[in-house]
Amino acid sequence: MKENEFTPKLFSLLKEGISRKQFTKDVLSGIIVGIVALPLAIAFAIASGVSPEKGLITAIIAGLVISVLSGSRVQIGGPTGAFIIIVFGIVQEHGVEGLTIATFMAGFLIMGLGVLKLGNYLKFIPYPLIVGFTSGIAVVIFSTQVKDFLGLEVESVPPDFVDKWLVYVQNLDSINWAALGIATGTVLIALNFYRITTKVPGSLVAIVLCTLLVYFFELPVETIESKFGEIPNKIALPQIPVINFKVIQVLIEPAIAIALLGSIESLLSAVVADGMIGGRHRSNMELVAQGAGNVFSGLFGGIPATGAIARTATNVKNGGRTPIAGIVHAVFLLLIMVLFAPVAKLIPLSCLAGILVVVAYHMSEWRHFRDLLKSNRMDIMVLLTTFFLTVFFDLILAIEIGMILSSFIFMKRMSEATTIHNAENLFGASDQDGEKMFEEELPFIPDDTMLYEINGPLFFGASQKFQEFLTDLKQEPKVLIIRMRHVPFIDATAINRLKEFNHTLKARGTTIVISGANRQVREELFKSDLYSLIGRNNILENISEAISRAEELSKK
Repeated sequence: MKENEFTPKLFSLLKEGISRKQFTKDVLSGIIVGIVALPLAIAFAIASGVSPEKGLITAIIAGLVISVLSGSRVQIGGPTGAFIIIVFGIVQEHGVEGLTIATFMAGFLIMGLGVLKLGNYLKFIPYPLIVGFTSGIAVVIFSTQVKDFLGLEVESVPPDFVDKWLVYVQNLDSINWAALGIATGTVLIALNFYRITTKVPGSLVAIVLCTLLVYFFELPVETIESKFGEIPNKIALPQIPVINFKVIQVLIEPAIAIALLGSIESLLSAVVADGMIGGRHRSNMELVAQGAGNVFSGLFGGIPATGAIARTATNVKNGGRTPIAGIVHAVFLLLIMVLFAPVAKLIPLSCLAGILVVVAYHMSEWRHFRDLLKSNRMDIMVLLTTFFLTVFFDLILAIEIGMILSSFIFMKRMSEATTIHNAENLFGASDQDGEKMFEEELPFIPDDTMLYEINGPLFFGASQKFQEFLTDLKQEPKVLIIRMRHVPFIDATAINRLKEFNHTLKARGTTIVISGANRQVREELFKSDLYSLIGRNNILENISEAISRAEELSKK
């Protein structure tokens, strides 16, 4: 274990010393990120089915904790679009209190993943799966915003994707053209304001302009105030949720969903940030930080938080290189909440819908989606399965099925990479470069001896090869040499099949000799008692020793 594996980056950087110049850059970057995070925090909360201040509380509390404990230099934590469909579903089924408890529980689950050092393994999520569920989330987010984007007079929108769109189509005659104009203007400003300046986010400019327009011209559109009332300008004291075994039984599934998605997205964001700054984050410490952020978010009544890729990228682009930027971003949001919460209630919901449509567009990764459709059919299968399950059924189901499907595809590819060849057929043959493959190395094979070479991992996915191998043995040699120099590892299924193989051949009077197994494979053979079954003298380090042993056995 590395000494600094569970040391937050902030502590390491403070020990090394942060220059005044870098400190200034971090403060300025933190303020800019705070400006970017303000409309997103409010929009994500409303889209998730909770009151707007809960998004601000999450960005402040979880953002602060994550930055202090983060295993990344530049990670910015807070509510993200990826959680919208999970949080909305939890609120619909278990209420806001259930969401708070699920967030609190998820925090400990994420911390547990970090403590168990599982951070490095979560990086192995297949890329088609990530693009599939991310694009699916984008489609779902877009579909949830159509009502406010068009200003439709619909009391409640069904959670099911198809039913939702049927309701939209049936109520198209109730479009509020003022709301549609505001939403469209928001999208245009958010997407194009960077042409004027990159220092101020277009989403914030859109909110200011749209709010002023609605306020002074008294446009007939729904606002935060008309739907949620006043936005509190203070954070309530923390409360420990009441948790018992019954509560755990009810909420463990949504808690696992939050923990799984939060872990994946935070590590994905950290990896992206590493590429931007040429750094290297501490995966397990990052999970501990994300877990702690969710625990504290739950204590203060917030919603789930994770590493936010867009805000993290904004931090990097504006010169942030230490967690001080994330801390400043949280403090800045706190000041905004205290000073300007009464003004934020005037924000039109159609403007926030426009911002979330832009978020969905950026999340869709449509270019990557398009490129993956040109890849092999197995990756396309994972991509489309995950995408459609996310859109039409459930995100966690999509990830579960996607992982299972990816695992089976991986096993299939690995089993195809494992081959068992009769080495006798290769005598005198040349490879593509004209090199004699066995002539110099193996001048002869003793009488009554067969030599087979295995290439690739021997695991349960390749176990069928043993059966084919046994069937292929039409002769009954006195000695069978199994050359394993290119076998990187062997698992329990393959070992069991090897035991059965040894038992069958021994009954026919054939002795197995294993040649060239590496240290890891020999250790597994020893643990499984194959050393005693095959015989220690018959497990040899190289082919020369194996042939000498075969000569001895053939003379008996």
